Amino acid sequence: MSEDIIARIELPRLATELVGHEAAAETLAEAWSGGRFAHAWLLAGPAGIGKATLAWRFARFVLARERDAGGAPLAVPANDPGARQVAAGSHPDVRLVRRDYRRTSPYPFMTEISVDGIRDLGPFLHQTAAMGGWRGIIIDAADSMNGNAQNALLKLLEEPPAKTAILLVCHAPARLLPTIRSRCRSLLLRPLDEAALLPLLGRLLPDLAEDERLPLARLAEGAPGRAIDLAEAGGVALFRDLIGLLQTLPDLDGVRLHAMTDRFGPASGESAYRTLTGLLTWWLDRTIRLTAMRSTAENEVLPGEGALQQRFAAAGIVPWIDARDAIMEQIARADSVNLDRKQVALNAFFGLAGAARQTS
Repeated sequence: MSEDIIARIELPRLATELVGHEAAAETLAEAWSGGRFAHAWLLAGPAGIGKATLAWRFARFVLARERDAGGAPLAVPANDPGARQVAAGSHPDVRLVRRDYRRTSPYPFMTEISVDGIRDLGPFLHQTAAMGGWRGIIIDAADSMNGNAQNALLKLLEEPPAKTAILLVCHAPARLLPTIRSRCRSLLLRPLDEAALLPLLGRLLPDLAEDERLPLARLAEGAPGRAIDLAEAGGVALFRDLIGLLQTLPDLDGVRLHAMTDRFGPASGESAYRTLTGLLTWWLDRTIRLTAMRSTAENEVLPGEGALQQRFAAAGIVPWIDARDAIMEQIARADSVNLDRKQVALNAFFGLAGAARQTS
C-alpha cells in the first residue's frame, strides 16, 4: 500500500504529457521569454485536474539546459540532463514541499503542511544554485499549510530570492492569506472536458474496460487524478451498487445493503469505504444542487440515474439536505473516534430511507 501511494503522488513529476492546460503553459512560457516572469505563481483549480503536472513541467523547463523552442509550450528534449534529473527526483536545485508522509500510520499523510516544511527551505535558498542557474520550489497543496507555515511563506515572498521560481499548487485559494495571494501571479486551471479526458483515460488506464470509460470520466468531473483514484478503487462498480440501492428507497434491499457494506469491515476495506462515502455525498450534493436549480442531470453517469434524481427532487430539497448533513457528521465523527466503518455506512442508508419515507 505504501508503494502504491508513493507511486500515485509521483505521477505529476513523471508526466510528459499536459492535456487541457495549454493556455496556462503558454502564459508561463511567454512570461519567461518576455522578461515579465513573476517570482511566485499560484496554480489554482479543483484537485486532480493537472495543476501539479503543469508545475513539474515548468520546473523541468526552468531547470533544463536546452529547451524545445519549436515544440509545445514548456517543452524540453526528453534526453535533457536537467529534465531527466527532475524526473528522477535528483535535481539539486528543485524542492517539493508537501504534507509529511508516515509509512507506519493507518492515515499515511499528515493533515497539514507544518511550519517546518517551509523553514526547511532556508538552507536550500541560502546556498548558490548547484547548477549555477535557477531554482524551483513547488508547494503542493499550498492550501494545506497551517497558519504558521503560511506566515513563514509570506516572509519568503516579501523578500523573494533571486532566480527562484515558487509554484503554489492550490485547490482552495480562499484558504490562503490574502497577502500571499497578492504576492503571486494567479493562473486558474479548469477541469478537462469529456472530449479531452476520454482519450487521456485510454492512455492512463489502458486496462480499463471501454464501457467504463465514460462513467468514470463523468464521476471524475474533468479531473484525471480523481479518475485514476476511482479506477483503482473500483469506483464505477461501487457507484453502480450505490445507485441500485438508492433506487430501492424507501424500502432498502437488506441483502444488497449488507453485501456492499460487509467489504468495509476488514483492514483492506478502508479504500472501498472512502470511495463509497465520497460518491454518496457527491451524488447527494449534485442532486440537491440540481433540485435547487430546478434542473435535471445533463450527463447521466449510469442509465436510470437521472430518473432517480428527478424522483428525489420531486420530494423537495430539505429532507435530502438534512440527510446529507447527518451523513457528513457521522463520517467526520467516525474518523475522529475510529467508529466501525460498516455501521457508519449502514446508518447513512438508514437515514436516507427515513428521509424517503418523509417525502413519500
